[in-house]
Amino acid sequence: MVIKQAELETVCGITSKLPANTQMEVAFAGKSNVGKSSLINGLLNRKSLARTSSQPGKTQTINFYHINNELYLVDLPGYGYAKVSVEAKQQWGKLIERYLHGSGQLRAVFLLVDIRHAPGENDKMMYDWICHNGFDPIIIATKLDKIKRSQVPKQIKLIRDTLQVKPGTMVLPFSAQTKQGRDEIWQVIEELAEEG
Repeated sequence: MVIKQAELETVCGITSKLPANTQMEVAFAGKSNVGKSSLINGLLNRKSLARTSSQPGKTQTINFYHINNELYLVDLPGYGYAKVSVEAKQQWGKLIERYLHGSGQLRAVFLLVDIRHAPGENDKMMYDWICHNGFDPIIIATKLDKIKRSQVPKQIKLIRDTLQVKPGTMVLPFSAQTKQGRDEIWQVIEELAEEG
């Protein structure tokens, strides 16, 4: 995918109405510090379109990035951050659920997990919850540059086993530093677009 144009078009908070987009959307979910903003910036070849933060839990909105006037990358609020009140977490949950059920254009949900560790309880809950909402998540294993190449197969197996993913689920390793995995992720998105 050649990125000619990318902009943050819509930001939806807890009380906002979701946009009635007419083009394909793919959404990204993940724990607060898993590298969602870095992934989106990496996919778009931008340094800081998606704001990365040293404070996890900063994304409290659903952010819609419009790409080449043909599709949207949708950044969902990070989960599992301890310093956020239970009430705020529940509201984010409702916001995400409203989006998963309410978007007529959502084609896939990518779930980001850190390749260095076994997915945590929050990751497992999110995986099951996305499945429960009718989507088969595609897993992106971030921070690939932080482990040795020889460890990659073992860590991917650990992710599959811990999440108990459905057979055939894709696990795509990605590094925001080296951009390794970027082309594979775009290939999946482009195939989804072709399926319409």
